Amino acid sequence: MRAQNSATTPMTIAVGATAGSAPARAETPGAQGTLLAVLGVVSFSLTFPSTVWGLESFGPWSLVAVRSTLAALIAGAFLLGGRAALPERRHRAGLAVVAGGVVVGFPLLTTLALQTSTTSHAAVVAGLLPLTTAVFAAVRTGRRPSRTFWLAAVAGAAVVIAFTVQQSGGALSTGDLYLFGALLVCAAGYTEGGRLAREMPGWQVIGWALVFCLPLMVPAAAVALALEPVRLTAHGVVGLVWVAAGSTFFGLYVWYRGMAAIGIPRASQLQLAQPLLTLFWSVFLLGESLPPAAPVAAVGVLVCIAVTQRAKG
Repeated sequence: MRAQNSATTPMTIAVGATAGSAPARAETPGAQGTLLAVLGVVSFSLTFPSTVWGLESFGPWSLVAVRSTLAALIAGAFLLGGRAALPERRHRAGLAVVAGGVVVGFPLLTTLALQTSTTSHAAVVAGLLPLTTAVFAAVRTGRRPSRTFWLAAVAGAAVVIAFTVQQSGGALSTGDLYLFGALLVCAAGYTEGGRLAREMPGWQVIGWALVFCLPLMVPAAAVALALEPVRLTAHGVVGLVWVAAGSTFFGLYVWYRGMAAIGIPRASQLQLAQPLLTLFWSVFLLGESLPPAAPVAAVGVLVCIAVTQRAKG
């Protein structure tokens, strides 16, 4: 049986990189790894606006189930086309964490949150994800970033918390609780995915995680579509396609490759830019009016990126 690390796919060509062995992936130049991680952040920044569009046509449970099913079918096609071997037994527990965190948990919890929270509010709360991921990575991998790194990461998180409390009048809303839960499960999925991407091709990490969820997502989609109304609109279809193909498959593919190249802590802090990008999309695509504190909070966490990228991660 062919070793799984030798497989290549059309997706690899699409991003201008060749899928190689695990050692080759670990040796990807820092600039290329940073570029891949940034590309992932840009893809993720469109997730919340696309979800809002998707909710125009689907109920929350339907959107998540159909999104995951479509993404799994895309991933399965790439796995078949790349003749990927089944993951080794030692990788399967980690893939289960990836599946539970980024394929099921994060999409479901954020979709439920966006029924009551605005995209701009959710985007800034998601600014806590970099710190959450860095903490998970430190515990899981044993790597200890420098004190400067932690100070900058905590400063960015503090800005996010202050914004959340200010916007909610000193009390957390149900949407905020969904978002905080999403941050925890997503950080666990990012950490395991970044660790696995050092041992197997990044496209296979998200590919197998998605395929493992297919037996659950297909019946879930059938039940949800039967119980929730479906009103197809252009926005709804575009939103569904993006969260399935763009955010869930392509975004996570380049994100895991980037994390494998530059390290989970450093890559995670690049996501401090994600709230600012999502705020832009929320105005440009959704016509939302931003609370005055939102851009200030987004810029505040963005400033911390420079420090975390220069610090030893």
